[in-house]
Amino acid sequence: MVMIFRWTLRLTGGAIIAALLMAVLAYFLAARSLPEYTKTLKVEGITASVEIVRNNANVPHIFGETDTDVFFGLGYAHAQDRLWQMTMLRRTAQGRLSEVFGKRTLSVDTLLRRLDIYRLASVSVASQDARTSDALSAYAAGVNMRITEINNRSLGRGAPEMFLFGAPISPWRPADSLAVTKLMALQLSGHLQDEVLRARTSLVLPDEARLSDILPDMPGTGVAALPKYATLFDQPLPQYAEASTQRNPLHPVPPRGLGGASNAWAAAPSRSASGGTILANDPHLGFTAPAIWYLARLELAAGGVIGGTIPGMPVVLAGRSATIGWGITSSYLDDQDLFIEQLNPENPEEYRTPNGFKPFETRKSIINIKDAEPVTLTLRWSDNGPVLSGSDFSLSTITPQGHVAALAWTALSPRDTSLSAAMGIMQSADVHSALISTEAYIAPSQNLTLVDKDKIALKLIGAMPQRNANHQSKGRMPSPGWIADNRWQGLFPAPTNPRFLDPEGGILGNTNNKLVQRSFPAHVSYEWGDSQRIQRWQRLMQNRQVHTRDSFIEAQLDTVSVTARTLLPLIGADLWFTGEPAPNGTPERKRQIALELLANWTGEMNEHLPEPLIYSAWLRALQGRLIQDELGPLSKEFKHVEPLFIERVFRNINGAAEWCDILQSSPKETCTDVARISLDEAILWLEENYTIDLVSLRWGDAHQATHDHAVLGEVPVLRYFVNIRQSTSGGDNTLMRGRTKGGEGTEAFLNVHGAGYRGVYDFTDPDSSLFVISTGQSGHLFSRHYDDLGTLWRRGEYIPMSLDEGLARAAAVGITTLIPEGN
Repeated sequence: MVMIFRWTLRLTGGAIIAALLMAVLAYFLAARSLPEYTKTLKVEGITASVEIVRNNANVPHIFGETDTDVFFGLGYAHAQDRLWQMTMLRRTAQGRLSEVFGKRTLSVDTLLRRLDIYRLASVSVASQDARTSDALSAYAAGVNMRITEINNRSLGRGAPEMFLFGAPISPWRPADSLAVTKLMALQLSGHLQDEVLRARTSLVLPDEARLSDILPDMPGTGVAALPKYATLFDQPLPQYAEASTQRNPLHPVPPRGLGGASNAWAAAPSRSASGGTILANDPHLGFTAPAIWYLARLELAAGGVIGGTIPGMPVVLAGRSATIGWGITSSYLDDQDLFIEQLNPENPEEYRTPNGFKPFETRKSIINIKDAEPVTLTLRWSDNGPVLSGSDFSLSTITPQGHVAALAWTALSPRDTSLSAAMGIMQSADVHSALISTEAYIAPSQNLTLVDKDKIALKLIGAMPQRNANHQSKGRMPSPGWIADNRWQGLFPAPTNPRFLDPEGGILGNTNNKLVQRSFPAHVSYEWGDSQRIQRWQRLMQNRQVHTRDSFIEAQLDTVSVTARTLLPLIGADLWFTGEPAPNGTPERKRQIALELLANWTGEMNEHLPEPLIYSAWLRALQGRLIQDELGPLSKEFKHVEPLFIERVFRNINGAAEWCDILQSSPKETCTDVARISLDEAILWLEENYTIDLVSLRWGDAHQATHDHAVLGEVPVLRYFVNIRQSTSGGDNTLMRGRTKGGEGTEAFLNVHGAGYRGVYDFTDPDSSLFVISTGQSGHLFSRHYDDLGTLWRRGEYIPMSLDEGLARAAAVGITTLIPEGN
């Protein structure tokens, strides 16, 4: 027995020591990849010395003799801090994730291969102007210099993730940067999913008026009635087709409702207390660790520029120079159309066109898969665009037998000059020259807000498809691709895009709201990203005669929900302060407590309050009860509360109160009945999931910002180190937007989409401008700069956005000097 005990003790001790040694070794190897910021390095590819001065927030200020040398420095800095992120973006665009992650990413690779965006990016390199071509080449050389340094000095493969996933790093090419641009277009485009959902809902709802309730048009002039989707095709379509609900965290296309969003607004000198222009901008994207944004300053021949970049792209996408500021918001331009192509019954390699059957353009593509046999795809293109799989975007649920779906999309241009346009905007001296540069921009479409010393402007940039006035679905649902009237007629000339310059009121802004009211086909879009935040923004802007930098910050961080202020009086109209006195602990008493809290609430979605959580749970339960019996399984696709739908129902607009009656029950329920039952259901759900009384609930406990690592974020133990979770205020419809995950379960209210970058620029004193990102500059989990800016971001704080070189040097955490080889 003693012998057994001794050997058990020895083995246990040995295992513990071995585990500790492995942990130390793993840490040592991972720590080797931590960038060294203070050093001098001889490199090839530059004409003179380049300095990368990193201030105390690890924001690189890059100085060089020529612009190409500065872009070389940016490529090097990006690769120092975000090499894993850059390689993942590139692999995603190339459709090569499965080489590293195996079969679990095969569906992602299949989609990206079918879209063919990497080939299109490669072809588009030749279309860039000389300035951009030089920048792309220099940037790629800077990235490759860092990769060479990692290999030559054994710097831990450049990132800890490289040890876990033996992914070889190929040299960076100019095409890679253009592919990242197209990948961002894919992440920001949601019209394809809107078309599919509208088609599926049209198949379920027999009443056109009810379709207008659940998928409402933005307030404004009415839209002409559309045909029912089923009438567009001769073949029968499934009415209750289930779609896949599983989602890969590496999938570049966000779920419906989680695409691009953003805020931007500007004040002219006449509306500024200091007499100079002011611009605020906070682009919204899905949260990740690290954030997609990376702050940088470039000292170019035209002057310094500073702001938000995306690793992989040699351009400041949102920021300022000494003379001009620019911000971006998703425009919601309808730049995607789905076409249903009819196959030739005699030859499935042909599809029907207005002139008869025609062969698809085809090409073989091989996907190599880790630990599995390669898969060979046959890529097919029709005149309208690439043919997609029925498993993508639930396309099988709306595609008749003997047909396939093809996608027309402006981002699939082989002559995409969007990066050249962005480069021109960044180096413009004033609003006028920036507006000229926008004419070369194609995708992703954005609303560009501009200010210089005197002027303010807002323009929708991006290629706008020209449709025929007789288009059967007006681009709102998939349409037969063989009918000539449905096909795109080219693109509108760039001057057709909406533009606003120096408005009389002195204020411009956009919250993804409806921008213009135009008749089809120059309509821009029928689907817009906001009908709620814009109301709060208008009130905040008009409450002051003049604005300051600080008032713009207050608006950017505003957490009051106009939606709550509008809907609660409607749904609670017959419930407030009603009912007999009830004992503590009874459902009646709990309902009274909840209603009393909400009756005295201002609508502020503050993380420390219980009311936002009670309100959100109530609205979610209410919409679920209203739509479940009419839509059946399709109701699961409506993961977020649609405020205009709830308002239409409770105001009984065009008979919308019909939704309140549960079809499967004998009694005729009223909207008050459904509101009361839904509140009771919400209270029960809160008790089961939070196990505390209503007044002790905290919105921030449910509404945590989820900056999760796309690859390691679900790995036990590791997830506690790589994921960044923060209690946050705001909600789906506040200016400080914290879009929730949606759906059911305890994660429904997680904050998964919001302002990864915030900037406020004051051109009375440009160096008093401020910016911040939502995590930190580094993508290395052992770096102190992995999440340091996230703490400021959560508190609504910023860091200085100064072009003062002395200030950057005074607080530098490191200075990297790159010297030409041979000097």
